[in-house]
Amino acid sequence: MKFRNGIIKCILLIGCISFYVHTEAQNWDIDLLKKINPQNPNSGTMKVLTNSSYPIAVATPISLLAAGYIQKDKRLQHKGWEAAGSLLIAAVITEGLKYTVNRDRPYEKYPGEVFPNSIETDPSFPSGHASLAFSTATTLTLEFKKWYIAVPSYAWAAGVSYSRMYLGQHYPTDIIGSAIVGSGSAILSHWLSKKVFK
Repeated sequence: MKFRNGIIKCILLIGCISFYVHTEAQNWDIDLLKKINPQNPNSGTMKVLTNSSYPIAVATPISLLAAGYIQKDKRLQHKGWEAAGSLLIAAVITEGLKYTVNRDRPYEKYPGEVFPNSIETDPSFPSGHASLAFSTATTLTLEFKKWYIAVPSYAWAAGVSYSRMYLGQHYPTDIIGSAIVGSGSAILSHWLSKKVFK
């Protein structure tokens, strides 16, 4: 019951953020983005962070599953399937929200004010990169419960998220929504895997 209430609250929160994005948020949102996004966003570090999101997110469940099956370790296999489930849930929710909210990229709405490193054609809210990064970080934290895993995982997810704004691809509210979607997906997958695997 508590979990169901948590899911409902999460959905309502995402809905409120989506509504807020369309109505009130634009001023502070764009002002903050302009402070983060330079005229020539060519930092190699930011590009590496952005480009690390999908490979690390996909490699995490594959590595856990491979290690679990090679070592015949059922607990590690369970962790791998949970990580895969978290990514799948995050990807489905992210894509669904992108085309439901259908928010223009910041450089489309503010040409000459926001400077992208590349042109992307899908909608802005939420960020797929940040969503998968937070999904991965939250899954690793839930599964391994060690500070030396949680701190670097969330630092990486935060770095990926910042890089998306630095590179002019997303508003801050896109990133907030992504963190909620990614973390919520990991929590949902964790709960479901407990029910399935007992």
